[in-house]
Amino acid sequence: MRRRLTADWVVGHENGTHCLIERGEVVYEDGRIVFVGHGFPGEVADTRDFGRALIAPGFVDLDALSDLDTTILGFDNHPGWRKGRVWPRTYMDRGPYEMYAPEELVFQKRYAFAQLLRNGITTALPIASLFYREWGETSAEFSAAADIAAELGLRVYLGPAYRTGNLVVDEAGTIAPWFDEERGLRNLEEAIAFCRAQEGRHGGLVRAMLAPDRIETCTPELLRRTAAAVREMDVPVRLHCCQSRMEYEMVLRLHGMSPPEWLASLGFLSPRAILPHGIWVSGSRGVDRPGRDLEIIGESGATIVHCPLVFARGGRALDSFAGYRARGLRLGMGTDTWPPDMVLNLQLGLMLSRVMTGDAASVRASDLFDAATIGGADALGRPDLGRLMPGAAADIAVFDFSHDRIGQVIDPIQTLLIGASGRDVRHVIVAGRDAVVDGAIPGMDMAAAHARAQAQFDGLIARYPERTWGHPPVAEIFPPSYPRAKE
Repeated sequence: MRRRLTADWVVGHENGTHCLIERGEVVYEDGRIVFVGHGFPGEVADTRDFGRALIAPGFVDLDALSDLDTTILGFDNHPGWRKGRVWPRTYMDRGPYEMYAPEELVFQKRYAFAQLLRNGITTALPIASLFYREWGETSAEFSAAADIAAELGLRVYLGPAYRTGNLVVDEAGTIAPWFDEERGLRNLEEAIAFCRAQEGRHGGLVRAMLAPDRIETCTPELLRRTAAAVREMDVPVRLHCCQSRMEYEMVLRLHGMSPPEWLASLGFLSPRAILPHGIWVSGSRGVDRPGRDLEIIGESGATIVHCPLVFARGGRALDSFAGYRARGLRLGMGTDTWPPDMVLNLQLGLMLSRVMTGDAASVRASDLFDAATIGGADALGRPDLGRLMPGAAADIAVFDFSHDRIGQVIDPIQTLLIGASGRDVRHVIVAGRDAVVDGAIPGMDMAAAHARAQAQFDGLIARYPERTWGHPPVAEIFPPSYPRAKE
């Protein structure tokens, strides 16, 4: 049945760019948009008027939080390697193990996917930490994730993360890589088999990707074979790189090249490559090395995924979004941390870019919004996503602008980046199906899920001493902000 949505503002798309339509309407049928504009001439089964609201394309999250985020434990607790972010040799010697039960891994995907939808994210490439895993992610948990995504109505690109190495800190506090290439290559073959089995499931809502974990945990052979599989299967591949000084210097030491130079030498870079986070590159602050890192990435057609929130918490920022954009680099957006609020990331990304350049005119609200919609869709080779136009997927997010906390509306996109948040998402539609209604996930008890998530997270924290350097107690790893009052 044809359904029509109306609101005070609609973000349409024509001539290759978004456009604003006042008191516009969107009509969709069979999961596809058939009309955007004014005065649809055909019949519709029903019309929903959202009033003072913004109807927009759903966000494309290229680095979407899909677990109970452990990076928040490092908010006030530094350095990370002393707080459980690098495995101690003693933990490695006893044998790493899964710190979550299989059912807990499945639950956290359901919980995280629901939160993504409630923040207006309609397409997600899940990311989760491997710090609490035995080694890599499994096909079984991701098969369950595919079914959960279909049940909730989230469009996903899935692939279990794999690696051939890990960072280890010895008793003297020296951090070095540790490799088990045979194990990692087996994991790659499992990931390839997963891709072949899952691609296009659930009516195309589930697609496949390859997900080697982080560049410093990969051997050359793993990345070569990954690149060959990407070319053969024509799937996206995501690899975290250029995200820390430690990583950059370690790749230089191991391979004599910067991360982008090394990836290019292996034939890894291509328009199918998706690269969070692109901060540590030649010529940027903190990298005292000449080179062509950004040119290499740009020439390959790879996409850099900007996740400003998680890095701003650690005192780092892209230098700068405006500068990368001016170079013609392909840019998408990711959440990567709690909260999975894309609006917050857009706001912070804009402010940090202006701070880094010292020029308020260097970047506009629309530039960040483009990255979270068109940029993400283009990275996936999906011109039918990230846009509201005839023929595109009916992936829609509705933002409520009717309450007084939103402030005065001067322009809906500017207002979104000034006073809105993910909590203003009122309604979400994916492939023509209602996934969020009045801010809630139909049939899901979020209060009960939240309580379970907290209990599961508390259980993980209790195990932190086992995999933290020196094995201190939890209270020493994560001290309170203020001394706890005595009873």
